[in-house]
Amino acid sequence: MKKPAWVIDKERARRAAAAETVWLFGLHAVRDALMNPARVKLRLVLTRNAADKLADAIAAGGLAPEIADPRKFDSIVPLAPDSVHQGAALEVKPLAWGKLEDVCLTGAGAPLVVLLDRVTDPHNVGAILRSAEVFGARAVIAPARHSAPETGALAKTASGALERQPYLRVGNLSEAMEALRDMGYVLLGLAGEADLTLDQGLAQAGTRPVGLVLGAEGPGLREKTRETCDALVRIPFGGGFGSLNVSNAAAVALYAATARPGGAGPKAG
Repeated sequence: MKKPAWVIDKERARRAAAAETVWLFGLHAVRDALMNPARVKLRLVLTRNAADKLADAIAAGGLAPEIADPRKFDSIVPLAPDSVHQGAALEVKPLAWGKLEDVCLTGAGAPLVVLLDRVTDPHNVGAILRSAEVFGARAVIAPARHSAPETGALAKTASGALERQPYLRVGNLSEAMEALRDMGYVLLGLAGEADLTLDQGLAQAGTRPVGLVLGAEGPGLREKTRETCDALVRIPFGGGFGSLNVSNAAAVALYAATARPGGAGPKAG
């Protein structure tokens, strides 16, 4: 009996995901990945100088490095030409954080999550992961399509947060939002034209879990995403130029959410 097309497509996607690998680069990102026992590590390429600097992480990671001539490094490792690799590159499998319900309902950290609606710039997502870790959020959630995948550039911007901060990529963002609402989360979408301020929205949420929903710069939140939010809120500005980069807006919103009565304060350090 011939398999239905949807079954064939699903199996093909599963095989592609199983075969997917990521090249992380830079001393910081490679060190953190080597030190992460949950990270599946496949190939480590280092210059002699980088190997000396990462000696402790190499021992912890349990993967013997390939020592490369600095002059030939770019021809050995498939990185973008502008990658600042510092003589260190590590091929890995993407991290598997588990199910949305497990991470967001009973995971580590405060009952606070960030949802990204088609934020595709890896530098923005990396910076948001870093802020989410600092402020103790449980997860950063984005759609599997039309969002920044796990890449070396994202990992480098995240400064190690990619190894510790759950980054969940879901099939349908609106469905994930509905699931969060079923868990008791209040979903606040950031929109510059909203009547409510961020503080007012957080005050209405009280001590309930909060999901902060941010859209891509320019388009902002999609209509379906806006409709799925419990409220739209804005970050008030004192000047005439009222606009923040999405990663800066996420940091401000995370701080406000953790500073409210009943919110968890930022992590020390």
